[in-house]
Amino acid sequence: MFHYSSTFRISVGRRLVLLVALVLSQPVLASEQSAAERSESPYFAVQSDDPTVDRLPLKATRVEARVLGVIADVRVVQQYRNEGTRALEARYVFPGSTRAAVYGMTVRLGERELQAQIREKQKAQKEYQQAKSAGKTAALLEQHRENVFQMNVANILPGDVVDVELRYTELLLPTDGVYSFIFPTVVGPRYNGSAGSESDKAGSWASTPYLPEGEATGDAFSLAVELQSPVRLADIRSPSHKIELQQTTPSQAKVSLGADAGQSNNRDFILDYRLSGASFESGVLLSKGTEENFFLALIAPPAKVKSKMLVPREYIFVVDISGSMHGFPLDTAKRLLKNLVGSLRPVDSFNVLLFSGSSTMLAAESRAATTANIATALDMLDTRMGSGGTELLPALRKALAVPSDPERARSFVVVTDGFVSVERESFELVRNNLDKANMFAFGIGSSVNRQLIEGLARAGQGEPFIILNEASADEQAERFRQMIDAPVLASPQVRFDGLEVYDVEPVALPDLFAQRPLVVFGKWRGEARGSLQVEGRGAAGPYRVEVQIKPEMASAGNRALGYLWARHKVASLTDQETLEGGYVHSQAILDLGLKYSLLTPYTSFIAVDERVRNPNPAAASVKQALPLPQGVSNQAIGAVVSSTPEPSAWLMLLIAALGMGWLSRQHARQEQE
Repeated sequence: MFHYSSTFRISVGRRLVLLVALVLSQPVLASEQSAAERSESPYFAVQSDDPTVDRLPLKATRVEARVLGVIADVRVVQQYRNEGTRALEARYVFPGSTRAAVYGMTVRLGERELQAQIREKQKAQKEYQQAKSAGKTAALLEQHRENVFQMNVANILPGDVVDVELRYTELLLPTDGVYSFIFPTVVGPRYNGSAGSESDKAGSWASTPYLPEGEATGDAFSLAVELQSPVRLADIRSPSHKIELQQTTPSQAKVSLGADAGQSNNRDFILDYRLSGASFESGVLLSKGTEENFFLALIAPPAKVKSKMLVPREYIFVVDISGSMHGFPLDTAKRLLKNLVGSLRPVDSFNVLLFSGSSTMLAAESRAATTANIATALDMLDTRMGSGGTELLPALRKALAVPSDPERARSFVVVTDGFVSVERESFELVRNNLDKANMFAFGIGSSVNRQLIEGLARAGQGEPFIILNEASADEQAERFRQMIDAPVLASPQVRFDGLEVYDVEPVALPDLFAQRPLVVFGKWRGEARGSLQVEGRGAAGPYRVEVQIKPEMASAGNRALGYLWARHKVASLTDQETLEGGYVHSQAILDLGLKYSLLTPYTSFIAVDERVRNPNPAAASVKQALPLPQGVSNQAIGAVVSSTPEPSAWLMLLIAALGMGWLSRQHARQEQE
């Protein structure tokens, strides 16, 4: 479970009720926690008792995205301003797209502009610490997960305004004809296990403080997206935010947050749109550079055809009922499971495993999908409320150990918000059991850990699903049912004829379940001519596509293809490293990051102002507090104990009891009046 750190100070008055609820919910003695566990846990942040320190120095985030065809180029500006009277260092943990290739950072301090340089991670940290100690303003950008980043800005003097600009590019692909641009705005709290457990994997970034449920950070957030397409745009909408839409031409549109959008930085921003007038067609993009040439091939899948084979299936549902799932996420998960379990065919079998700190299974072996067994499973689910930690690894291990029926095609379905720190270990476990089943992952919530959801599905050669609300649970359950019987395209093979290609990614193409294009990256040399040929097996029979490649298709200066290739190569090496264990590919990943100026697990961006601006560099260090994601309750952060000073648990309970008594007397007085 999560714990509150020693900085947990709740003011008298409106937060008394919160203190009572938190103390009485899941008490844990401070003496039972190690110092490391306390320091590495997320906690609730409240107003500082030191008025000279600005506790929330991030004042604004501005996002500008330009989508040209299938490639998005995104500019993010974080503005830090010190409104206190002491110099400070700001540390801010923030999310990114799982597909983002972060290729640039610029720092603006007044009239000065500093271009960040890519460095090996440890060297960048050392350079940053030296600049900080010397009184120089510096900024350090690090990647902790493929979708979790941290910004450190040192020596922000009173009155300083520091703008940090990030640039990244990503590939947007349609699913069932719908394109989605997604900008995550907040990192959800991560369960990091108890000290010594296999789930105790969190780094210092996981100790980010959070504001209580429903409380906003107060910083401004703006977002604007420019869409340009070769054909007419249609059905532009956001399922996550209120937006303002200006469609200047049929193929161009501008989207921004609505004036009445309210708090916008506590959930993923999602923009969906369609391209009308034409179905997706296979094609190749060619980029010609001074040293290397890159290509991107997009292959349209075959038309969706209902499978004629009624294969008996076995489904094992692994459902997260931890504290972070309390309320809306678990209610949505229950609705999803009622959809999925309730529609099983009589020839199917199933099992249900519910997990938090421990786990409960419907039966030791899967049961037939009879009306009575389905009713028992749904009753078991209905009696559970979200509480406790998120021990994902033991739950996956237990589910994978369920005896299988060789006559049935097995599928695992994981339902969670993904607020854990054991992504790498989970992927390794799934890959080592690929022979047992496909794995499908459903992420529930407004700011799910997409790295975990997408990674589990990729490792298990299945599909990821994201469910934002209860209504979309029905839609995603139906989408799952439609794709489960057979892949849209099985055993795809790609061959280039006449074009010399190398460093092709991925090396092997997986079966395609969703109605989305296959993607192939790589490099080429020589003349841009020949053809791309794709073969596979669809539900309607053999499938073959051929795309002609001509010299006029090669364009100069399309740097995005190089970044996207390198980003995909890094992801492939990271996956391989996870499968093999250890860090055997770390040098190759580092070399890619340095060569292509790309943020990776082993490279960071560093910018330093060479002027000494703070002669007395002893600055306060501030962790920028984050809002809890929309729909996530305070139970996402578990038991409460303050460690400095260290009051006894009995004293905390006494305070809670006194608070309850005070509330009772107030209520009685109001009743008498």
